[in-house]
Amino acid sequence: MSIIVQEVTKLYGKQKALDTVSFSIKTGEVVGFLGPNGAGKSTMMKILTGFIPQTSGKASVFGFDVEEQSLDVRRNVGYLPEHNPLYHDMYVKEYLEFICGLHHLDKIQARIASMIERTGLQVEQKKKIGALSKGYRQRVGLAQALIHDPKVLILDEPTTGLDPNQLAEIRNLIIEVGREKTVMLSTHIMQEVEAVCSRVIIVNKGLIVADDITANMQRGSSTQQIVSVEFDKETTQLSLLGIAGIQSAHENGSSRAWKLHTTLEKDIRPDIFQFAVQNGLAVLVMQKEEQKLEDVFKQLTK
Repeated sequence: MSIIVQEVTKLYGKQKALDTVSFSIKTGEVVGFLGPNGAGKSTMMKILTGFIPQTSGKASVFGFDVEEQSLDVRRNVGYLPEHNPLYHDMYVKEYLEFICGLHHLDKIQARIASMIERTGLQVEQKKKIGALSKGYRQRVGLAQALIHDPKVLILDEPTTGLDPNQLAEIRNLIIEVGREKTVMLSTHIMQEVEAVCSRVIIVNKGLIVADDITANMQRGSSTQQIVSVEFDKETTQLSLLGIAGIQSAHENGSSRAWKLHTTLEKDIRPDIFQFAVQNGLAVLVMQKEEQKLEDVFKQLTK
């Protein structure tokens, strides 16, 4: 396992930011670490990167204890914090040279050239960091997190401030990196998690409330089904509620189009079709909707 967390608790005075949290992440996994503001996400990431100690429990990164072997942890981790700390008076290449020096790296110029290309900084590489847009400063932060070729990459809100084109490029970079490294990222953008992450951990009020592969999360935490249907003629809510298992029916723009909800495990579309036949209706559209990750997130963190 690249990351192992065992019953970690973190107290800030009397406030409990993390409450006996346990999980593990394998090499090659891209894991979304999600939660509302104040849930404990950034606290967990700071513990794993050696920035702050836990109050109790154990955590290790690539076999190194985060408290007892902090320097070894930092050698093997690339970290992009939520508030990207950069030296704005430095030029891009100058800053990356500085980071290489901190890590005592060799072949510095080759590393810098490769990282500038991977993170799309070619056009801006001769500018001062303070003159860059927020999106390009975020790219510089990613470059410093990757330049020492870490085994584990921990990213706190990595795509903040990026435009749609930059967003796609950075997502592709994260997917590429995730093929050979362990990636743990925090974000509030659910589409980003669906596009990038193979697994999702959701934390709320310092507790893990869900941990599963992304596909299972998208199917939802319950057996609820939502079916959108449109008939060629108007029908009533009362008649639709007569279909066995339908718990609620809501108009979807007109009295011909409806959203039907049920918690039955069986597919209810054949029953809806049979209802249409019995009532002289033609089905124009019928689609079973998958529950979005955003819906699951809301259910678990209300």
